[in-house]
Amino acid sequence: MAKENKLVIDFHVHAPLYETYTPSALTWITSQQGISEQEYREKYANPQVTIDCLRENGVDYAVFMAELSPIATGSCSNEYVAKFCEGQEMLFPFASINPYLHNRPGAELDYWVSERGFKGVKLYPTYQYFYPNDRMMYPMYAKAQELGIPVMVHTGSSVFKGARMKYGDPIYIDDIAVDFPDLNILMVHSGRGFWYDRAFFLARLHENVYMEIAGLPPSRLLTYFPELERNADKIIFGTDWPGLNSIAENIETIRSLPISEEAKDKILGLNAARILKIELK
Repeated sequence: MAKENKLVIDFHVHAPLYETYTPSALTWITSQQGISEQEYREKYANPQVTIDCLRENGVDYAVFMAELSPIATGSCSNEYVAKFCEGQEMLFPFASINPYLHNRPGAELDYWVSERGFKGVKLYPTYQYFYPNDRMMYPMYAKAQELGIPVMVHTGSSVFKGARMKYGDPIYIDDIAVDFPDLNILMVHSGRGFWYDRAFFLARLHENVYMEIAGLPPSRLLTYFPELERNADKIIFGTDWPGLNSIAENIETIRSLPISEEAKDKILGLNAARILKIELK
């Protein structure tokens, strides 16, 4: 199917091959792809396959995230992501900062952004066991605000063994939004499962807080958020690929929702372009 001539930014893409996986994570990903572990590893051994997949599915730009969550999912280092994204204009590398692995999270983030060209950071509280508003994270938030980069924070549920839901309540984002008013914060998964109402309200309340909808079936968005269009300026499209088989189907489903075309364009690309500072032609 031919791609519509409209901007699409996937704000939530993982490396298809981590350096290490937990068993539950690898089993889940390969089941979503519908192939065996060996087939999966062989298919994505060449990084170009990922780039081609994104383009074939109609994606113009993608946020490509590192992950340091050895308890729940596995590890995909910042160095790996840096090398993967090198020379790929469509990919925006986002660092992973684990407060139990980095004793100076602000300095660590500064290195990856200032020295290695990363465009943001993704936090995994439910996998790394910390509350997002823990004061040990404040030097990192201060540095991110200074650098003018967005912070993604996993909220809501997870299918992976070892995840702890208590760390995923979006209410903890409120403190960060108040204390760092110039920091763009994305609530990844928008409070999936437990806290859709909180995520929606926080995005309405705070100018610097956004809902990211990766991992949510697009066909259910109006069920989860009946007033979705009222928040169209604050909603960011993402897929959690390769944790799903077809990015294009998600895009098409959003395009078919009974909301305005303007709202769809904002959700699928324009809001993300603003946060990522992409100059539109």
